[in-house]
Amino acid sequence: MHTPAITGTGVFTPDEIITNAELVAGFNAYADRMNAENAAAIDAGQCEPMAHSSEEFIVRASGIEQRHVMDKTGILDPQVMHPLFRQRSDDEPSLMAEMALDAAKKALAQAGRTPADIDLVICAASNMERAYPAMAIEIQNLLGIAGFAFDMNVACSSATFGIQTAADMVRAGSIRAALVVNPEICSGHLEWRDRDCHFIFGDVATACVIERKEAASGPHFEILSTRCATQFSNNIRNNNGFLRRTRPDGVADRRDMQFMQNGRKVFKEVVPMVSQHIAGHMDDAGLGSDSLKRMWLHQANKSMNDLIGKKVLGRTPEPAEQPNILQDYANTSSAGSIIAFSQNSDDLAEGDIGLICSFGAGYSVGSVLLRRHL
Repeated sequence: MHTPAITGTGVFTPDEIITNAELVAGFNAYADRMNAENAAAIDAGQCEPMAHSSEEFIVRASGIEQRHVMDKTGILDPQVMHPLFRQRSDDEPSLMAEMALDAAKKALAQAGRTPADIDLVICAASNMERAYPAMAIEIQNLLGIAGFAFDMNVACSSATFGIQTAADMVRAGSIRAALVVNPEICSGHLEWRDRDCHFIFGDVATACVIERKEAASGPHFEILSTRCATQFSNNIRNNNGFLRRTRPDGVADRRDMQFMQNGRKVFKEVVPMVSQHIAGHMDDAGLGSDSLKRMWLHQANKSMNDLIGKKVLGRTPEPAEQPNILQDYANTSSAGSIIAFSQNSDDLAEGDIGLICSFGAGYSVGSVLLRRHL
């Protein structure tokens, strides 16, 4: 049996940024256009006018101040309201693979590894650019990695579920090292025309190298234990899929073909689920809340994370104990907790304990307990 460790991380951040002010201006222009088109129905009481969004509303609801995206032009155009990407030929790298490649190379460099050292690639994300061939196999091919690769989708928990899968294989000795990549083009499945959620998501890609602890060539995080759990819920849902054209209505632009959630129910049900999950994981590992130096939580909603942190620690966490990147990146699905970990872990001392936790649709929750080694 081998002890797994995270020895490198990488983050690809798109160049384009949409501020809340830009987003609100674009959304409100769309709302005004729709209200003008439906003026007669609104006057007749047959439908309600679309309400405007505001910067204050977005920050109060989420804590988000901006988001990075692969294309902002289409999103901010009131006539389009979604990203616009050029069609690539089958001989070109796909967009998700291109993003993942950048993050993967950074993770390999930090770990002091080359593609020849990696036996497995897992592409773990909330949405895949295509059904097949697997995105992971394309990424494997672009990096020149031997071995095998596969895709994994557990929505916002995909990264931690991928880390557990890789860690288990390292522990069992079936692989030497794995690359877990999380390319997330969340702008593609967000309904930018819905005031309740138009501000939530951004795009990014992250990557982690997981390998045998004894092979680590520099500072690293020993994986003490992992834990995953799922519980079915319809409160976060996307009904898009390959059977769409077979349905009698055949509507391509149905609202349920994009991200949907019942935000109040999600908050009410997920906070206790995640808090109890973390507490149980730590208890089984023989660790008290006072031993936890840092939590890198899924970056979905600041109020949600603040409450989870308070329940786990029994007090309000200090900013350094629970770093937040949500204000800069928005919700990046599976990648959020890994961004927080990658950007806020170098300062930990030898022996410090930390926990990565992601949670989302499913419901799903995954946690990874780590010990710092220099």
